[in-house]
Amino acid sequence: MMPAARESLLDAAFAALARRPWSAVRMVDVAATAGVSRQTLYNEFGSKEGLARALVRREADGYLAGAERALAMPGDVRERLTATARWTVCAARDNALVRAVLTGCWSERLPSPTLSAVPSSSAVPAQRRADGPLPSPGDLMAAVRDRAVAALGGPGAARADMAELARSCELAVRLALSCVAAPPPGDEDGVAELVRGALQRQG
Repeated sequence: MMPAARESLLDAAFAALARRPWSAVRMVDVAATAGVSRQTLYNEFGSKEGLARALVRREADGYLAGAERALAMPGDVRERLTATARWTVCAARDNALVRAVLTGCWSERLPSPTLSAVPSSSAVPAQRRADGPLPSPGDLMAAVRDRAVAALGGPGAARADMAELARSCELAVRLALSCVAAPPPGDEDGVAELVRGALQRQG
């Protein structure tokens, strides 16, 4: 299957999930929306569970790509970490799957977070299966922290400076996640003020 068709199926599944609980999403409707046969959908993902795993992974990857963009913005380390925190709040507010993966709180509307992997005996090619455990909140935190160290650390940075940078990134993301659970006044602006203030005190 062409990558564009796979993305169309994932887009159709995401749109269906916005309208109804995952338990009520039908594979035949997802296929019809994407303009492919139901058999093509099963060939690509193996099962509804396989589709759900691929969808969760795509949304988590999209969140991480946005974090990388925020870390690459112009400005000093504090501003770039603040931008990453703002992105975290926006992504979690606008995307129920990202919010669930970041917080570990899965509503009954969403696919089960314990989705099992597609069996290796499945007809779905290995490179298209979303095998392995779904990312946990800790996994995503570590991924953002590693990206921050890589983007902001610079060549030749001292180990102590890298450790401090990792702590600052973790502080910014944890504050952002607390704001997802209990939004401050002013939404993203409130988050930015919280994070800037915390990083200033830490620095």
